Amino acid sequence: MSNISKNLRKMREAKGLSQEKLARLADVANNTIIKIEGEKNKNPTLDTLKKIAKALGVSLDDLTN
Repeated sequence: MSNISKNLRKMREAKGLSQEKLARLADVANNTIIKIEGEKNKNPTLDTLKKIAKALGVSLDDLTN
């Protein structure tokens, strides 16, 4: 599992968020969250990652490392 997918799932679950709720908070498609966590999207755009990190209240570095 890639760091991004692993970190995303761990951080999302720690905040008690569903994939759908996180997608709404980050203003990205629910499918985007599902694909990143499921490693079907291994190279999400920087813009997408920034939105997700902001919605989770973490830094981009925390999400990607």
